[in-house]
Amino acid sequence: MRRIVRILVRILVIFLIVTVAAGWVMRQEITRLWTVVTLYDEAYIVENFSNMGDAFDTADVSRGSGPASPLPEGPPADLPDEVASWIEARDVTSLVVLSDGQIVHESYHLGTGPGDRRMSFSVAKSFLSALLGTLVEDGTIPDLDAQVTDYVPELSGTAYDGTTILNVLQMSSGVTFDEDYLDYNSDINRMSRALALGGTMDGFTEALSETDRPAGEQWEYVSIDTHVIGMVIRGATGRDIPSLLSERIIQPLGLEATPYYLTDGEGVAFVLGGLNMTTRDYARLGMMFLNNGNWNGHQILSQEWVARSTAASARTAPGEIGYGYQWWIPVGAEPGQFMARGIYGQYIYVDQVNGVVIATTAADRQFRDAGVNEENIRIFRLISESLAPPAPDAAPETEPGDDAEPEPEDSQ
Repeated sequence: MRRIVRILVRILVIFLIVTVAAGWVMRQEITRLWTVVTLYDEAYIVENFSNMGDAFDTADVSRGSGPASPLPEGPPADLPDEVASWIEARDVTSLVVLSDGQIVHESYHLGTGPGDRRMSFSVAKSFLSALLGTLVEDGTIPDLDAQVTDYVPELSGTAYDGTTILNVLQMSSGVTFDEDYLDYNSDINRMSRALALGGTMDGFTEALSETDRPAGEQWEYVSIDTHVIGMVIRGATGRDIPSLLSERIIQPLGLEATPYYLTDGEGVAFVLGGLNMTTRDYARLGMMFLNNGNWNGHQILSQEWVARSTAASARTAPGEIGYGYQWWIPVGAEPGQFMARGIYGQYIYVDQVNGVVIATTAADRQFRDAGVNEENIRIFRLISESLAPPAPDAAPETEPGDDAEPEPEDSQ
């Protein structure tokens, strides 16, 4: 009996040692999985969104060695009274407002600060669109009607076979992809878990095989389409996205802090939502688009690409929000009013009409509630209109002179 007890004790000790050893070896994976599971929990969400690099593989996007480009401060703006209650209701973590090229409001909330490199989520898509624009303009990718398989042959035989670059750029691929962040088993959440545990984004994309409709027929927001844009860029250039974005967009913008991408297990950038940078630096991209691709005298993008990419060209439903080349166009917007948008309340709002850029980050766990996006846009418009330059005084009515023809007494 004692011998059996000793054997059982030894087995238990060995089991505990193996368990502890396995836990030590897998500690990074366990930490990452825990972070993904609790990423949006109320107690952690604000801190997580400022420290995504602590839990995921990352790749820096070099800002270069030059000085930060100027963002001059103007007279502080007296924002509309509703803005304060909106900041509280929407769990806004930062708000930077520029008017006429000057910062007129800058505030940070819920314990965040100007040095925080906040998670972009889908605001990153608009950065990738800008990068693609530079490659279209220099002839590296001359034809948006080319098949994605021309640059990424690995997608032959997948759901993306027969899809053009323009289709994925406008979110009209027709690929079946469940974007429900509230469903644990949705495609977007399975993809996030694969990312956290060192899986490959390319492999995940190549495994997609189903479509809902023919490519180009109708717009439907499918985030994995943006990853395909990244695959096309990598296929066309033989370069990784962080180095290309650094060279063509980030360094010319003269950012204050080094941005970084989340990456998968092979070091491939999570281009559809993994960019992290300060709010002031998000505002710099907005200012470059406000200025039709020009920043401090350097034409980073052509005026034509800015206009094309921010026009509501995708086949969205009538009366619904418009979509261009990874940019959103609000209902009722005038030409030159558009925005980048990410889940949980991340925005870059550009209003060329009134000369205003608004960059804001948030940790809004109710971002999907009915009317929230519309309310955010209403606040942005309210801010922008409050900063609009005054209309020129109307010309005084001409008084008839002595030699003017007298009005007839009866004009009937």
